[in-house]
Amino acid sequence: MRSITRFDIQYAHRFYKFQGEAQYLHGHTGVLTIEVEDTIEPGVNMVYPCNEIQKVAWNVLKNFDHALILREDDPLLPAILDVYDKQGIRNGAPSNKMKGEAFRTEWATAYPDARLVVTKETMTVEGMIKIVYDLLKDKLNIARITFTSGVNAATQEYTPTRTLDRCPLCGVELVNGVCPKCGYRKH
Repeated sequence: MRSITRFDIQYAHRFYKFQGEAQYLHGHTGVLTIEVEDTIEPGVNMVYPCNEIQKVAWNVLKNFDHALILREDDPLLPAILDVYDKQGIRNGAPSNKMKGEAFRTEWATAYPDARLVVTKETMTVEGMIKIVYDLLKDKLNIARITFTSGVNAATQEYTPTRTLDRCPLCGVELVNGVCPKCGYRKH
């Protein structure tokens, strides 16, 4: 069975070297849906608490919300960083309170202080799915990710391979036999 969680993400990007409207810097409201698969945990009668999926995923996904996403070879990138330096916001501003965990993967690097994600490839809906799966595959038993942005949408199915040892009281994954949410200890 699956637990399904949805995220709304506001972001700006462009398709560098693309011949069409998307070559211009523009913004979107993206809808990311993550489906987590496992057995139903007896006692809590759920696969995985959706609010816990949100906490785990949002810790890295908030890097994409209200952020600029550019390809690493986009000539706008140095210009934007220069403007951020001149404004004194490249390394953060007091108003930038929604910073996620910085990350560097094969597909993308997040610079939370600058509200910037730099990608290896053009950030399409398919690209976003690749990035998100890469970031969360070791944290959640992901069975499917769907991303919709404007009129564009993509989905990818995965075969979960992890076996999670979960708390019988609240359903979250145990860490070294202890529930990080309620303190339950496995005997």
